[in-house]
Amino acid sequence: PSDGRLAGNPFRMSIDWNAFTPWSALAGGLLIGIAAGMFVLLNGRIAGISGIVGGLLRAARGDVAWRIAFLAGLLAAPLIYAVAAPLPVPRIDAGYGALVLAGLLVGLGTRYGSGCTSGHGVCGLSRLSPRSLTATGTFMAAGFATVFVVRHLMAG
Repeated sequence: PSDGRLAGNPFRMSIDWNAFTPWSALAGGLLIGIAAGMFVLLNGRIAGISGIVGGLLRAARGDVAWRIAFLAGLLAAPLIYAVAAPLPVPRIDAGYGALVLAGLLVGLGTRYGSGCTSGHGVCGLSRLSPRSLTATGTFMAAGFATVFVVRHLMAG
């Protein structure tokens, strides 16, 4: 079946080879790693998005410009990319209510977890932070469990 289940076994998964893009994924990962490394080496700051945005909400004097520049770069990147290639069309299989709830839960999780996936998963793990290892393991496990429940237990 197209939902990834094989022969009725919910634990067997298949790869959609038409959507398998290892080279662009590798290039994206390299770019994220290089950018996070440069950010910490040149600025002494962690490239965690929730911390950068949160810092704007309670910004210290002289701490606003770099945060705005960072976020402007995140917003400008797809526009620059669109000059070279067409942007991919997103496919979201959820309603607005589910998206709002998901966003609120992610925001709540970043507050309780003292950081987001980019802060813990990319920057924290590269610094061998035990807290980031725990946080990353927790949100990966929660993601796996959520996908399993939604795709296999709630699917009609």
